[in-house]
Order: sequence, then structure tokens, then C-alpha cells
Amino acid sequence: MPASDPSRTVLFLQGPASVFWGELAAAFEAQGARVLRVRLSAADLLFWRRPGAISYRGSLADWPAFLEALIEREGIDDILVYADRPPYHAAASEVADRLGIGCHVVENGYLRPDWITLERGGMGVFSRFPDDPEVIREIARDIAEPDLEVRYRHGFSVLAVNEVVYDLANRFGKPLFPRFVSDRYYDPLFDFLSWIPRMFHAPRLRRAATAVENWDPSTRFWLLAMQLQSDYQIRANSHYRHLSEMFDEVLTSFAAHAEPEDRLVVKLHPHDNGCEHWDRVVDELAAERGITGRVAVIIGGDLGRLLGRSRGVVLVNSTVGIHTMRALKPLKVLGGAIYDLPGLCHRGSLDSFWRTPELPDPALVDAFVKAIGGTIQIKGDFYDPAGRAAAIAAIVERVLERRVGEPGGHVDAPPRLSRFLAEGAERARRRTATGGA
Repeated sequence: MPASDPSRTVLFLQGPASVFWGELAAAFEAQGARVLRVRLSAADLLFWRRPGAISYRGSLADWPAFLEALIEREGIDDILVYADRPPYHAAASEVADRLGIGCHVVENGYLRPDWITLERGGMGVFSRFPDDPEVIREIARDIAEPDLEVRYRHGFSVLAVNEVVYDLANRFGKPLFPRFVSDRYYDPLFDFLSWIPRMFHAPRLRRAATAVENWDPSTRFWLLAMQLQSDYQIRANSHYRHLSEMFDEVLTSFAAHAEPEDRLVVKLHPHDNGCEHWDRVVDELAAERGITGRVAVIIGGDLGRLLGRSRGVVLVNSTVGIHTMRALKPLKVLGGAIYDLPGLCHRGSLDSFWRTPELPDPALVDAFVKAIGGTIQIKGDFYDPAGRAAAIAAIVERVLERRVGEPGGHVDAPPRLSRFLAEGAERARRRTATGGA
């Protein structure tokens, strides 16, 4: 194991809506590291109650030059960011690569619920995790089985309150950072208010989900697992400008190629705010394609039960994909995902998936889970006190010992990115050829 180097300077950019970032900084300092922070918005003032932070009030266009000068002046060795695609963080990753220092991304884990991701450079199509099944098997040979028992929990209300406070602080604190560019997809106040109708409809939504779970055992159905339109896994790691395009693609294929007796269950993300009215979008598309009555839209429901009964799962790049593989169910991925590999997912077209789905290889599934669990995943939580303590200790150790992504869990460049960009160019070419918008 490499010796720890505590004489390092670690720069923190924006963190989760939690006390996690401040506690992580204190843990680095306890190991002798020097900590700096750049505040970009009013929420950074609220969630970082520590001295010595620098407030950046310049433009987004000037941010890379400012950051590069700061790195060189202060001798910064590592940058920590929460999420890799917000514009300030994406620019920081590029600057870090150019200067040869580490930009480490912390995010919700691939092995949810109580895991945290720690990767160098990026996630999804920007991940440096290997995409060769044989390399993954080799990594897994020397790694212990991950602890998949759920040990750290936090309620949705804890997450929701912190996120609302974070977003409203940025909205109403705009005069303090007038040139800050928010990456939020929805206006925070509108997003917050949109949850009120959901609260009143919650009992009806639960009944609808339970009714689908209790369908007659002979009912054959496929599961379409949804994500949030606002998620960077959609905005930066998929070819869809809007999820309605994905619905159009999936329902068109299902109508033309699925068995006539098959049904499709659209499971909305449990944190969907209802702004997009996906149920109406799906109903209209189903009616246009003549499959009204064969498509059900639910929010909530027991994922394990639904997976167990389904014929297979279609998704863009949700972490539901890992649950699907572990259940040894066929999986078709429509976006960029680190698990979209031969032996794990269906490699044919979406049209062929409904008739001849490929099953995952159980041995490769096990190797994949072990490999990510021992390299780019950390057991812990952003909100639960014990989970924060466990994650913080592991992050500090891996960063100071220069073991982010080790052993063997990273390559020099994102192996998926060039393929993803080529697929996007081909999709754009087809849209142009067919007169698409």
C-alpha cells in the first residue's frame, strides 16, 4: 500500500446539500492536509461554515482561467467535486487533466442505497472504469465480496429539506453571487411547489402501484425504469434531449415487436416532481400506436417484486440496471452506462430485445459488482451520521494514499466516451435524414 502523503493541498468545490463536505474537510485537516474552498453561490455560504474560503463572483467563461491560476498559486494537488457535469465542475475536470492533478468526483453510489461513488475525472460515459469484461474479471479476482447489506439509511424528508434549502438559498441569495450560473433544470421554487399535488395524490399512486404488483401471475410484462429529466445521467450521459423522445422510441418499438399479449409497466422515478406529466405523455403515445391498455404508468411500488415478475428491463442508464443484472433479468440500456457491456446487457437492438433478450452472465455480474465495490464505490451515506463517518474515513484514505480507483479500477481516458459521441453523431445524422427536429 502506498504511503500516505498528508502534506497535500485539497481544493473543495461545490458539495452535497449536507454537512458532509465540512466534515470531510475537517478529516483531511486532521491528517495534516491543507484545505481550500471556492464558494460559487449563496448555498455554499450556508453549507460551508469554515474559515478561509474564497468567493468567486466572476463569469463562467472566466472560471477556467481563475481556477488554473489558483491551482498554480496555491500548489493544489487534488480537487473534490460533488457531481461531475455541473458546468463549473466539468471545467475543473478539464483544467485538472491539463495540469496533471486529480479531480475526484463524489456522488451517490452505483450500488445504492448506502454507497457513495468516488471516481477520478467523471462518471457514466466520462468514467475511467474499464469497459473490458476480461479486465473486470481480473480486477475482481483480488477483491473481497462487497458488503451489500443496507447499514445506513436516511428518510426522503431529510434529503428533500436539504435540497430545498440549498436551491432556495441560491435563488434568493442571487445578489451575493450575481454571475453564478445555476445548473438546475427546473426553477427551484416551481420544483418545490410541484410536490404539493403529489402529496395529495400519494394514496392513489400507492394503490395503482400495488394493483400492478398484484396482477395475475400469468400476466407477461416488461419494465421501463424511469429517471429524472433533471438528472445529468439524462442531460449529459444520454442522447435524449428530452425523455419524451425515449418514450417515443420505446413505445414505437414495443408496439411493433413485442408479443401481442405482453404489457409494458412504466415505473416513474420515486422522486419525480410531476412537472412533466409523464402519464399523459405515455397515454398519448400509446393511443397513437394502438397499444392503449397494454401500458401502465406507476410511481412507487416494490422494485424487487416488479423485477422478479418482469420479463426484462429497459432503461437509459439508471442504477436500477445493476439491480436488474443481479436479479439475472435481461436488460437493455439506451444511454451511456458503465455496466452496458457484453455479458451483462442485451447487445442487440431494442426491437430484438422484446423477442430474443440476452440473459446476463451470473459470473460476470458477480465480478462487476465486486470490481466496482472495491475500486470506485465506498460504503457510506451523505446524511446518516454513521454513514458519513464511514465514507469520510475511506475518502480521506484513498485520496491521501493516491488510491482513487485502485486497484486497477481506472484507465487513462474514458473508454466509453468516443463510442458515446459516435453514437450521438449517428443519431443526429438519422434525424437529419428523416427530417426530424
